[in-house]
Amino acid sequence: MGRPIRFLLDGEVRELSDIDPTLTVLNLLRYHLRRTGTKEGCAEGDCGACTVVLGEEVEDFVRFRAVNACILFAPMLDGRALFTVESLAREGALHPVQQALVEQHGSQCGFCTPGFVMSLYARQRDSRPWHTSSLKDELAGNLCRCTGYGPILAAAESMGPDPHADEIYALNRALHAIQPTESLTIEHKGRRYFAPRTADEFAELVEANPDAIILAGGTDVGLWVTKQQRVLPTIISLNEVREFKLMTGKDFTRFGAAVRYDDAHWLLEKHHHPEFGELLRRVGGRQVRNLGTICGNIANGSPIGDMPPALIAAGATLVLRKGSIRREMPLEDYFLAYGKQDRLRGEFVEAVIVPKIPQGRIFKLSKLSKRFDQDISAVCLGFSVGVEADRVTDARIAFGGMAATPKRATACEAALTGQPWTHETVEAAAIALAQDFTPLSDMRASAAYRLEAAQNMIRRAFLESGGVARVLDAEAVAYG
Repeated sequence: MGRPIRFLLDGEVRELSDIDPTLTVLNLLRYHLRRTGTKEGCAEGDCGACTVVLGEEVEDFVRFRAVNACILFAPMLDGRALFTVESLAREGALHPVQQALVEQHGSQCGFCTPGFVMSLYARQRDSRPWHTSSLKDELAGNLCRCTGYGPILAAAESMGPDPHADEIYALNRALHAIQPTESLTIEHKGRRYFAPRTADEFAELVEANPDAIILAGGTDVGLWVTKQQRVLPTIISLNEVREFKLMTGKDFTRFGAAVRYDDAHWLLEKHHHPEFGELLRRVGGRQVRNLGTICGNIANGSPIGDMPPALIAAGATLVLRKGSIRREMPLEDYFLAYGKQDRLRGEFVEAVIVPKIPQGRIFKLSKLSKRFDQDISAVCLGFSVGVEADRVTDARIAFGGMAATPKRATACEAALTGQPWTHETVEAAAIALAQDFTPLSDMRASAAYRLEAAQNMIRRAFLESGGVARVLDAEAVAYG
């Protein structure tokens, strides 16, 4: 038997041994620890009723993250601090977050309230000045079906300071004391879970267990357990490998396999292009972005993943590794067919390399979905065009949701390249999309709607990049 899982709960060290590695934190809390304040609403990371907060040691400080307990596996608590709604009130006095919700009448049936409390608590404890976002963005991963969001937002704006802020130093010391120095291995009733601590050890495990499930944030894998009731015989987690959490580079950024959306957000938005920031804030809710990874969104090969079209348009390169052997490829070449990627048995996605967008290049990202927040895209566009002397020099245009894989629109690109950057050229390029794609109809959109929407996205990219003025000038000349 390997070492136990060790984590902090309300400042006290807890240990877990001989557990099912796919036991969710939600079920751990409700059925094993009898902490029933954390609720199950959707069991897929959408509604936020199960929100808890994780405290992680990051360099010399503690990072607080709101996460969905319903899709978080218990072994992922190892070396972390867990906070639930029961953690907040002290000596009969409500925490300021809770008190604000009471005073602003921010609860009716109350089922969603613990989740809102914990999302606001995480925001209060993790107020990084370099990463600001609106309250609506922070709460987009929490749904309420009776109170309405006005009173909840009012509570968020009026809540007082955290009375436990001075406990951060003790928490930091306690977290440091439980940081594992050896890899975690769990074997339970024929199921195995590995959490290696080095990239080499991880690569060896994946090569030796080519059928194992690679676990990053669990925002997809968690649903396999909660929704599909799948049995996962072997899981290899990359979350404890420090090398996989690094973001490095000067004229490009190399995002390791464990870099989460939220960690990448600021760098992509400020150092690559603001369009990345607008796209990332629509990838799930805060809880999903606090767990999900950039590379995980690529590795699963979904035709409607949000990141591949954007990264393909940016000219990203994928780094794959098997044992000690690495290979690189243009990201668009990774996707072969629906459910099939250019990844060998025992090979894994180690990183994605994203070049910085050159100054003056036209770069636009668009996502179309039924809801603005917390929704899967029907169509997603990555649009990158170079223009010199009013003529298109090159184009990289990629779509998600238009084919069985994320795919470049080569006919559209050809219709643009070498042509004047005008409304007529863009219109021809938009029409050329019909040569690139024969989309399918499904619950999110019909084939005809998808094609028309994609064409309009091309037109919009032109108009938003100064094309409105060009169209108006042309009309002024035409009509005198």
